[in-house]
Amino acid sequence: MSEKSKYKVKISITDPKGRSSNIELGPGTYRLGRSEDSDIRFPDSAKTISRNHAELTISEDEINIKDLESSYGTMINGNIVNSHSVEDNDIISLSDYTLRIELPKSEKKEERKSSMIVQADPEEKKIENLTQELEALKKATDTVVSEVSKRIIGQENIVRLIWASIIAKGHCLLIGVPGLAKTFMVTTFADVLGLNFKRIQFTPDLMPSDIIGSNVIQENEDGRREFEFIQGPIFTQLLLADEINRTPPKTQAALLEAMQERQVTIANRTLTLPSPFCVIASQNPIEQEGTYPLPEAQQDRFMLCLILDYPDRKDEVEILVNTTQGSIAKVQQVVNYNDILNYQRIVDAITVSREIAEYAADLSRATRPGENATHAWVNEFIDWGAGPRAGQALIRTAKALAAMDGRPAISHQDVKDIALSVLRHRISCNYRARTEKLNEDKVILRLIDEVKSQ
Repeated sequence: MSEKSKYKVKISITDPKGRSSNIELGPGTYRLGRSEDSDIRFPDSAKTISRNHAELTISEDEINIKDLESSYGTMINGNIVNSHSVEDNDIISLSDYTLRIELPKSEKKEERKSSMIVQADPEEKKIENLTQELEALKKATDTVVSEVSKRIIGQENIVRLIWASIIAKGHCLLIGVPGLAKTFMVTTFADVLGLNFKRIQFTPDLMPSDIIGSNVIQENEDGRREFEFIQGPIFTQLLLADEINRTPPKTQAALLEAMQERQVTIANRTLTLPSPFCVIASQNPIEQEGTYPLPEAQQDRFMLCLILDYPDRKDEVEILVNTTQGSIAKVQQVVNYNDILNYQRIVDAITVSREIAEYAADLSRATRPGENATHAWVNEFIDWGAGPRAGQALIRTAKALAAMDGRPAISHQDVKDIALSVLRHRISCNYRARTEKLNEDKVILRLIDEVKSQ
């Protein structure tokens, strides 16, 4: 056996449910896909993996991944690639599956068979000790909030809710007047969480292709012209949609599929976005000239709508002292994207009783006007109410709050605590409510008082 054949690259493959398996490959060319002749074969149930998806070439000089015109694309570290060199600890994404590449150390290892099968139904990775996992998440939450607070003074509740939306696989809409550090807060989260971050400044002339990307004609090495996809800024893990209401609905709608399905469609290809993926959009509530209100369908994709208020006097003085010294407070990365994916699985494991689900459903249904409205006054003041997605958001965010506190089950109080942020952008008060000096927040608070938990 030659020394070259002993050269091994370790690959950790993680499926959509977080289950991992490790393989080692020596020099050679390996086809990845669902076909029977694939060297690394994915299960037939992985429909987003093409039969011949990609080709991995390994040599001692270079490792290269080449997309074989797959339907859902191939990524390296969140970037769409056609053919690209792979470095140590790079993450290759084939739809919902990820492959982490670890280059060999100086020592050599035994020869192993190169043909590998990614099991369709390996034994599911269990959270063996939920109590310990919850304690770790609680500690991480305190650390994240503390680290973000080095730059963002006050607004601790907003910081906690943004973190809750990330580990609950949701998106946030931030509403506040200029100067409340909405953009700075999001960039700080990117630094603390170590996520790939991109910002889109929404303007009236922004086009959907400026967000998603587009196919352009390029000349290849053979002199032939072919289409190549140039990805847009949406291919990231944390996306800031700054002043989202300054662009027309056509461009706002470019985010719909990405936010709901975590994928985008270009021509006849559907490309999966990196994980985790979170959109945080900012909106200025006082400037109306040249703005386009978000369509109801777009608003409904945001799990939470958070209102940033002015800081109190003590915090404002602290802001002035800390931000006028000519330097920005340094923050450390305290978690990584693998930690976040694990925290998301912990949140999924939080128990939801039927009683709590009934309360969340009753609270959402109480916002809907109509003949069967539980509260007669709702017909008088509300034009339209929250749909079933609101109930899902109530439960998912309540689970995140419980996990952040180290609790294995949610309570009625968790649902009440999050109701304002979940429902305020999903209902619409009419002119009669305005004449009575009622707004969406006051209506929701009244419903929280009137809808009784069992």
